[in-house]
Amino acid sequence: MKATQANFAATAARAARECRTFYFCGPDEAGAHDAAQAIVALLPAGIERIELGGADLRRDPVRLSDEARSTSLFGGARYIFVRTAGDETCEAVENLLADEVEACPVLIVASSATDKSRVAKLLADRKDALVAMFYAPDASAVAQAVRSMADAAGVRIDGALAERIARACALDTRMARSEIEKLALYLDASQQAPKTADVQALDAIGAKNEDDGFQPIVNCVLGGDVGRLSGELTRLRELSLSPVGLLLAFERRAAQLAQLAARMGPRGDVQRFIEGERQARRVFFRDAPDLLNQLRRWRGKRLDRLVARLVSLHRELLANSQSAELLLAQGLTEITRAAAASERRR
Repeated sequence: MKATQANFAATAARAARECRTFYFCGPDEAGAHDAAQAIVALLPAGIERIELGGADLRRDPVRLSDEARSTSLFGGARYIFVRTAGDETCEAVENLLADEVEACPVLIVASSATDKSRVAKLLADRKDALVAMFYAPDASAVAQAVRSMADAAGVRIDGALAERIARACALDTRMARSEIEKLALYLDASQQAPKTADVQALDAIGAKNEDDGFQPIVNCVLGGDVGRLSGELTRLRELSLSPVGLLLAFERRAAQLAQLAARMGPRGDVQRFIEGERQARRVFFRDAPDLLNQLRRWRGKRLDRLVARLVSLHRELLANSQSAELLLAQGLTEITRAAAASERRR
């Protein structure tokens, strides 16, 4: 069974009833994670959650099958939630499918993977599996999702405020949900007693928005601005920006560049293409100059290497959180120099 964000909501209930293995992938990591949580919400109440990492399953490919067929300590139902990147769980999934004993539900959220990955191909034609692909969202889609979140929380917001929240959260629905929850708490809003939110309320509860926090350093690094990098790294420390949160912003921009490059094609004119995207409102007008600069530097194999480096850096940060700031600074310096070098070769 296959799905995308366009039809996932319509197929989720059926998938939760009929499927045992769920694979959520695509450049929209937040959308894939939200979809996984939607399936969890459809599982029996009180079900036990077991979390596994992709790196663990790569080292021990039999563990997933063993865990999926073992019983809870207290004999209750359980499900397994796997966070992974790429195809590192492929052998583990093969072992899971090879065993004929019925397994508990297994949900896999795979960042940097697509529905063409090896794991997706293993599952796509099975009636007891779901492969859901989530493409990078546009601002209007995330703004609509923000309004739906707000309605559910009893917070009334207009379209302009919803789009502001969406952009401030770098189109990440997980961050947007957190902002809505804070707004509801601040306004003492609920479905039984809805309240209207305005810009002043958002400013009162809001963390620094994307322009104040992540986006300047994202544009500096991917644009190859070596001279500005030192100042941006200093600002990163002074504002105590989350290294992992910042890296997620880089991953979202890389996913956006990959989507744009795919639509443009290998021989497209970058300037004409970005102008067309801006006029069609698929690209925010303030982002257009930076996207033009970055798409000229990151295309084809260079873009593939950038994505691979970001994934590798993400793993390093999660494995060594005490040195995350230093590792991030080193990694961003390498990427900035690579971006600058690409300009010199043009």
